[in-house]
Amino acid sequence: MKIRTADHGDIPQLLELYRHLDPDDTETTIEDARDNWEALKRYTGSDIFVGCLGNEIVTSCTLVVVPNLTGGGASYALIENVVTNTAYRDMGYGKAVLKEAVEAAWRAHCYKVMLLTGSNRAAVHQFYRDAGFDQNKTGFQIRRIPPRSSLS
Repeated sequence: MKIRTADHGDIPQLLELYRHLDPDDTETTIEDARDNWEALKRYTGSDIFVGCLGNEIVTSCTLVVVPNLTGGGASYALIENVVTNTAYRDMGYGKAVLKEAVEAAWRAHCYKVMLLTGSNRAAVHQFYRDAGFDQNKTGFQIRRIPPRSSLS
């Protein structure tokens, strides 16, 4: 599998892959997705990482690098939208794309990388632990839209 950052032409395939994250999620138009991708790229160090088998994107995650005023000004990073095509799960592809995103955060001089999962499944929590993440904080959120139904 080859891991790289997404480019403009990957947007349609990424939108298809995101159906594996939540099939009931409201779809984003290609035009809106491209606009949002371009906005994400304006945050230095932020990107969408994709894992490809041939020309097929089979896994992805988004890295957002956030400038910071504490900790000596070191940025921190958030990872979101971690997804692997269901046909390719349990093959190490998701962990590989996460590893690349974390390494990019370190290159961007982030002092930590955080992610949240809405899943209550022990296997999902173990996946993140196996990828090197510690479950050592308590997360809170407030939503303007209802949470996804497929997270349990």
